[in-house]
This record gives sequence, structure tokens and C-alpha cells, in this order.
Amino acid sequence: MSVSTTDRMSSDEKRAGVSLAAVFALRMLGLFLILPVFAIYAKELPSGNDVALVGIALGAYGLTQACLQIAYGAASDRFGRKPVIVFGLVVFVVGSFVAAFAGDIYIVIAGRVLQGAGAISAAVTALAADLTREQHLTKVMAMIGSSIGLVFAISMVGAPLLFVSIGMPGIFALTGILALLAIFVVLRVVPAAPAVPRQPTWQSFVEVLSHRQLLRLNFGVFALHLMLTAMWVLLPAELISTGGLPVAEHWKVYLPALLLSFVIMVPAIIVAERFARMKLIFNAAIVLLLLVQFGFGLFSAGLYGLAFWLTLFFVAFNILEATQPSLISRIAPPHAKGAALGVYNTTQALGLFLGGVFGGVLTKYAGPGAVWAGGAALALVWLMLGLSMSMPPLRTRQQAA
Repeated sequence: MSVSTTDRMSSDEKRAGVSLAAVFALRMLGLFLILPVFAIYAKELPSGNDVALVGIALGAYGLTQACLQIAYGAASDRFGRKPVIVFGLVVFVVGSFVAAFAGDIYIVIAGRVLQGAGAISAAVTALAADLTREQHLTKVMAMIGSSIGLVFAISMVGAPLLFVSIGMPGIFALTGILALLAIFVVLRVVPAAPAVPRQPTWQSFVEVLSHRQLLRLNFGVFALHLMLTAMWVLLPAELISTGGLPVAEHWKVYLPALLLSFVIMVPAIIVAERFARMKLIFNAAIVLLLLVQFGFGLFSAGLYGLAFWLTLFFVAFNILEATQPSLISRIAPPHAKGAALGVYNTTQALGLFLGGVFGGVLTKYAGPGAVWAGGAALALVWLMLGLSMSMPPLRTRQQAA
């Protein structure tokens, strides 16, 4: 029997998924390009030798993201998705160029705060939900999640090369240019959003904040991005000092590690979705994160040790980054998806902010080992929550019709 056309993604749904994933990718590429090289660049700035300030600069945009994500989502309900997304991207552009022309670490922090004030993630994911039928929403969310993993990979390889060729100010300026390109995609490529009836906002948020499965995922995305940002406070300098690798050659570690991680990640995602092993794969990735924290703390001396544990981190990160938005969209009540995505993106941004602060302050006052120990503790709590989590059943074509 042939598959009904109602079970296939329409051309507009495909266009919405690809174009919104591109908006996410263009913006996140600019942010991720900063991670592998900023701690090296900061030493050239006044007060840039203060590792706590370096950590704050890395994570500062996450603070304003966390504060404004829900507000942007609510504004998009009232004024429309596209106007709010464009406004947020304009703010991000301004912050990028403030950081590009900064003369000290404090102005860089101000620029990063402005970048974070363009908190469009919830509005973009809500627009994706508006433009996609429920039976295809998981696919679109997976597109967005996978695009983040892809640009993360590109940035890890490209950042050291860009840093050598155009410097950190050039990278900040490039982030602004990429955001301008994202504005063009929003205005010219993304389909127009349909009118969607809304539930009372406060009722949706009460429901989301009391939903145990969603709370587990919110904690998970918080922990994952806290560990991500904290790691980049330490790793670039470690590759230089114990790995003996200059910045311009860091790609020689990042590229093989990322390629190998994708080779492992893709079959894992296929097994999780096709054979209903999502809980097994999900928790295995958390276990891997836990092992990585111990590995970096105890066994990462030398270039090969750093490369090994970084590869395992990328495997876990890419699996979790691709699966969690899909799980949020499947678990959230249909009338509260926007609220669920707003809270999810807020906790993600809070993790990015606190990861920079956490990594910088702990390194300064307690040493690098405390950073890895704190990450291990977070991963252990997440694992306990993950083991008690109920995964949503996959929708069949008959159920979706």
C-alpha cells in the first residue's frame, strides 16, 4: 500500500524546517566560533589574564538569553514570530560589532551581553511548531538540533584557522555578518506563519513547570551546556601547554575528533528512533559525559589524552543536542509547546552563562580539577533523572493521520 500524501512533509514544511535550521545555524556558528579561541585572545586584552573575567565573557550572553528568552516568546505570540526574530537578530548584530571593536575585556563582556539580548531561540522553535503538522514536528526539531551539532563541528575546526587569519575582532565581526544573513533568510525564505490560537500564557507555563518529564529535560540541557562552556575555559590552553599544539593547529585535534564522533552518533540516533531504544541511547550518552569529566580530570595529560576525551565528549554532546529538542516537542502538551520550548531554551542559556562563570571562578580559586569534578557531579545527577524518565512513544502514520 502506498503512503498517503498526508503522511509526507509538504514542500512548505520542508522549506520551513531547512530555513529555520539555517537561521539557527547562522546564529549559533557565530557563537560557537568564539569558544575554542577566546581564552587565548583574552590574554592580549587589559584585565584579560583574569580567568574569572574570561569565564564571564564566555558565558555572559547566556545570562541575557536566560532572562529574555521567555519574554521574546511571549512577544512573538502578540506581535508575530518574524518581527520578533528579526528584532532579536538586529540586537545580536549590534552586540557582535561592539565586541569586535572592544578595547578591553569589560567591553567584550558588554558586547556578549548584547549578543545574548537577541534571545530568539524560543521564537524560532515556536515558529517551527506553527509551520509544521504535529506528525512531522519531531523531524523539524531534529533538523534544528542537528544543525546546531553541525555548526558546532564546523566552528571547532574553523575557529583556530580564522583566529590566525582575521583575529578575534574579525571573528566577532563575522558573527554579525552571519546574523545579517540570517535576517535575510527569515524575511525572504521562511514561509509566513499562520494564525495560531493561543492558550492563556500563565496556564501553559504552570503546566510546563510542573511537568516532571519536561523538568528532567530542562535540567539536562542546562547541565550539558554548562559543561560545554566550562570546558572551553580550560581546553585551548591545555592543548597548548600539555599538548604542545599551537592555536593554528588545534584543528588537527578538532577535525578528527568531530568526524569520528559523527560516525558514532549517526548509527546511535538511527537505533534510538527506528528500534525504540531512545532511553538506552539517551542515558548511554549521559554516562559517556560522566566518564569524560573523570577522564579530563584524571587522565588527559598530553595531546593524545586530550584528543581521546574530546572525541568522546563530542559523541555525547551531538547525540544529546540532536535528541533533546525532539523529545521536548513530543512530550510537551500540544497547547503548551511554545511555553515548553521557551523554558527549555531559557535553561539552556542559563547553563551557557553559568558554565563560563563556573569554569572561570573554579579554575581561579580551586584549580582545573574542581571544574571537572563539578561537571561529573552534574552528570551523575542527570543520569539519575534520566534513568527514571519515561520516553514518549513514537507516533505511527496511522496515529498521526
